[in-house]
Amino acid sequence: MSRNIVVIPDSFKGSASSTELCEWIKGALLENLPGSNVHAIPVADGGEGTVDAFAKAAVGWEGATVKRQTALVCGRLPGERVLAEFAIIERGGKKHAIIETASCAGLASGYSPLYTTTYGIGEQIREAIKHGCTQITVGLGGSCTNDGGTGLAAALGVRFYDKSGCEFVPVGSTLSEISDIDVSAARELLSGVRLSAMCDVDNPTVGERGAAYVFAPQKGARQDELPLLDAGLRDLCDVISRRLGIDVSDLPGGGAAGGMGAGMHALLGAELRPGIDTLLDVVCFDELLCGVDFAITGEGKLDKQSLSGKAAIGVARRCKAHGVPVIILAGGVELDEEGLLSVYSEGVTAIFAINRLPEPFETARLRVRENVTQTVGDIARLIAALCNKK
Repeated sequence: MSRNIVVIPDSFKGSASSTELCEWIKGALLENLPGSNVHAIPVADGGEGTVDAFAKAAVGWEGATVKRQTALVCGRLPGERVLAEFAIIERGGKKHAIIETASCAGLASGYSPLYTTTYGIGEQIREAIKHGCTQITVGLGGSCTNDGGTGLAAALGVRFYDKSGCEFVPVGSTLSEISDIDVSAARELLSGVRLSAMCDVDNPTVGERGAAYVFAPQKGARQDELPLLDAGLRDLCDVISRRLGIDVSDLPGGGAAGGMGAGMHALLGAELRPGIDTLLDVVCFDELLCGVDFAITGEGKLDKQSLSGKAAIGVARRCKAHGVPVIILAGGVELDEEGLLSVYSEGVTAIFAINRLPEPFETARLRVRENVTQTVGDIARLIAALCNKK
């Protein structure tokens, strides 16, 4: 019996890319469900792998060309220089740049969100404009920052002033020093450019569910530093409200990338979109679901943050609308009963944790290919047995 299957996993951060997972899952399915039609789609929700996902999708677009562009930009800390890569997709005479925050400001040990910056992202946007791009999409996932996007904005010409009238480039620990802003130069630079941000979460900018309290601990912040970071973002929101008349404190997605979503929207006029929805629209996912028997998606860790706009849940919601069962593979599952019920209500049929043994991430990551292949093999054999019994 031939089956139509869609495979669309996010990367397992630090273990496997989405492309690798697509290859392993597809191989295990074809080995155990011979004759099946498996459509594998590498995906990202704005984090690491977003550029690759867009570039691979563009290969199927008539008349489209993809060029990888590199630029020497600011790294995680002011003064640090790194080589970052972004993609330019040209079609019909128009150029669309895809940029990842993680390319120069990605998560890494040894850094603190009190001092990291998004300046390098702004430099990449400026470089894309120099290459004639009139549409620029920035993926906000996987950042090590909490500067509200002020570094990015400063690189594009937004000016930040302290109480003495001195201009400076803020970081997470100095957001409260902002007394005034001037966005005129940046708005002029971006005139005629459609700027959008792919948010991998829908958290607001500040508060208990905001950028600082939810995400800063993952970026190296201590618990006693969280009030300072949240207060800085609140003060930034207050200045934005006073000077620009825009309230982004509760903006859904404003808390993405340490408040970068809020900063891009208010300071630069960027449109915020759920990252996974952006990519699913690009690959015409709804059309691909026609006649599909089931879909397999996944992410490294399935937890309460997954419900805030991560890739696996985004895929499940689309599948639910088309009546397609969804299986989630995860490196680990950290959900209580209420959380599990919430996940199932989004259209998820079953969840499988791939790790076979209780072991730390450092060793489990070395066996991710074996664990994924064995788990998918077991799933496929069960499906084959149930179908044969019919």
